[in-house]
Amino acid sequence: MSSIETFFSGLNNFIWGPPLLILLTFVGVYYTIRLKGLQFRYFFKAFKLSFTRQCSKQKGDISLFQTLMTMLAATIGIGSIAGVATALTIGGVGALFWMWVAAGFGMITKYAESVLAIKYRTVDANGNMSGGPMRYIEKGTGKKWLAKTFAILATLTTLLGIGNMIQSNSVALALTELIDLNPIYTGISLTVIVAISLFGGIKYLGKISAYLVPAMALFYILGGLFIISVHMKQIPMAFVWIFKSAFSGQAAAGGFLGATIMQAIQMGISRGVFSSEAGLGSSPVIAAAAKTNSGPKQGLSAMYSVFITTGIVCSITGLVIVLTGSLGAFDSNGMLLDGAALVIYAFDQTLPFGGLIVTIALIPFAFSTMMSWAYLGEKCMEYLFGIRSILYYRLLYISLVIPGALLSLNLMWTIANVLNGLMAFPNLIVLFMLSSVVIEETKHIPALFPKKLKAKKQPTS
Repeated sequence: MSSIETFFSGLNNFIWGPPLLILLTFVGVYYTIRLKGLQFRYFFKAFKLSFTRQCSKQKGDISLFQTLMTMLAATIGIGSIAGVATALTIGGVGALFWMWVAAGFGMITKYAESVLAIKYRTVDANGNMSGGPMRYIEKGTGKKWLAKTFAILATLTTLLGIGNMIQSNSVALALTELIDLNPIYTGISLTVIVAISLFGGIKYLGKISAYLVPAMALFYILGGLFIISVHMKQIPMAFVWIFKSAFSGQAAAGGFLGATIMQAIQMGISRGVFSSEAGLGSSPVIAAAAKTNSGPKQGLSAMYSVFITTGIVCSITGLVIVLTGSLGAFDSNGMLLDGAALVIYAFDQTLPFGGLIVTIALIPFAFSTMMSWAYLGEKCMEYLFGIRSILYYRLLYISLVIPGALLSLNLMWTIANVLNGLMAFPNLIVLFMLSSVVIEETKHIPALFPKKLKAKKQPTS
């Protein structure tokens, strides 16, 4: 097993080295400049657009709010909890700063993805919307081979990476840490729940997400904010430490082995992308199902998911770990804490039931992510092999839940990182190639926010 982990670790370091980091940053900076900082100019208007009732008579399967919640179901999860902990364990507290950088540019990247998703979506044989990178790559550039490459990589990612196995793995570890539950029982339970839920489709997923996501996110956020408030006096020094470590690395302390600047950048950006999925190409598949005829409208709503996921949830996780001094802690067996176990430990330092908060939040987080990514995989399989292949995909997806719960944490995260990186390459390249389309579509944004004319005062007689 060690040789397999060594191979994937080397592959991960190569993929998430300068080429992908530069490409991710370039696309985000390029769109930020060309669209004049749209993610910041329309920040508050995007919030209003996302959380107000929209017209339900337009083309699509689920409302803008349900689309946003489904995106959050896919992103607020293991990446926001275990992913942040792993980033800090490897890259030091400075990784948190680079997560924020990734979120800033990721917002405009996700906007561009969603605009293209709406413009190039189609209707499948069942009358449902079908879209995403494979559609806009083929229809926007004519490069069908590249569209198929993305679809294959995305399918593998849903099965072996972030979508399925990494979720069951983190839940199993959390339950083992909290109540010493054998991972096989966690795997079996998740398999049954996923199997029952998988056949509801995007409309069912949208309805479930609209209720489940706000509840589970609020539960975790309130617990984290309480811990942060307890350590209020330490917050200024924590931010100084985060910013300093982001540009100078972090020395070894306790069980923490230390981190270089490159490790902080690599882990921060990769985990930032992992949590928000901006640039990966997963969110546009969900965005294509939105009930709207306006790509920019969906894009503005979609970019807000990055702020909620990375800007709020990931920040809370990271600050709790930093403020409680949990980085570098060991478990009862003398093993360095990492992933969900580290977050549980950090919450337990302030709240006697803190670990329970994390675990209770983690289970629905993981489940909603598994369901959302299953939808992505289905659409990719449909693109590659037709609508009949969806049944076979679902059966394969269900069968991999138990193996995911039993495998090594480090191996699972490394494989997920590798697949995420490979999946991002074709999507990011095409986002740049189709930038003129996004810029042209963005010209329609002012029409979404018509200015109210002030009534002229009537002359008095």
